[in-house]
Amino acid sequence: MQKLLLVATLTLAGATMALAQDNSMSFFVTSQGSGKGADLGGLAGADAHCASLAEAAGVKGKTWHAYLSTKDTDARDRIGKGPWFNAKGEKIADDVASLHSDHNSLTKQTALNEKGEVINGRGDKPNRHDILTGSKPDGTRIADQTCGDWTLSGAEGAAMMGHSDRTGLDDSAAAKSWNSSHASRGGCSQEALKGTGGDGLFYCFAAE
Repeated sequence: MQKLLLVATLTLAGATMALAQDNSMSFFVTSQGSGKGADLGGLAGADAHCASLAEAAGVKGKTWHAYLSTKDTDARDRIGKGPWFNAKGEKIADDVASLHSDHNSLTKQTALNEKGEVINGRGDKPNRHDILTGSKPDGTRIADQTCGDWTLSGAEGAAMMGHSDRTGLDDSAAAKSWNSSHASRGGCSQEALKGTGGDGLFYCFAAE
């Protein structure tokens, strides 16, 4: 009888732990970029920007990484294992595989900034839905579309971007892609990014 009671207690404890899963913010779109177009100060600067915005929003004790690929880094390998939740506690994806599948929960209403606000999308003024990634749909790198590994802010280079609202000019997969819709046109400057509906924003994930 004592052994049966012990098993039941452990099972109950396990169930209690499962219900207490941390659903505090572990994903957000930056509310603002660096102000220098695609020059984010490299990955280190982008990560620091994520951490600063998260801390200002009251989320502490997490290691933040920008969802950005470089010539030798895949964005999908930078963001931890998941699951990830937005500022309202809504689950975005369970793991890396589901994030890069049709089973993620990213929409205009869930791809929120660190303050829990919706990012302006297609049809809004100004449109800010172009999100810097430098990545293919599976989260791997496009080496020549990272604006010099996020250090360029002029007319040279290009950056692959996704649509945070999953909406574009048509119903193609690219137009609806959150991480790989089209490259910037006219370079890597703030003006060039704004020209196609962006503002130098990027995704941040809690890797730990």
